[in-house]
Amino acid sequence: MNQIDLEKIITRDFLDGLLPPEKSDQFFEALYGDASEGAYDIRLEFVSAASDQIVLAFNLTQRPDKCLVCSLTYGLPTVFQRHPLIDIKGMVGKIEESGLKISGWHLGKTEENSSSLHVIPLYLDLS
Repeated sequence: MNQIDLEKIITRDFLDGLLPPEKSDQFFEALYGDASEGAYDIRLEFVSAASDQIVLAFNLTQRPDKCLVCSLTYGLPTVFQRHPLIDIKGMVGKIEESGLKISGWHLGKTEENSSSLHVIPLYLDLS
């Protein structure tokens, strides 16, 4: 699949369909019992594509008057991998429904891009 075809599939609307903005509050409601306790918003972003791999990312953007650095984001890849609200396996299934064939996936380590933005890469291996 070439880059142009991929850009037609992996749009902002498509990514928001995979991980709707309201999932952040639902995630913190499940985690802490109160959505207002969440220190960041979670948004799925397209990063890059090659012939054998697509890279998406969970961007964790600090909420006003919260501390992203204090929120222990380094353990999140393990949490996200299994959490039913994040549902990476379901996301992969929806991506495959778009016509992409995925042979496997894995999460990278949390990257601290800045004090207000941490990123967890999602690597999708294409078959």
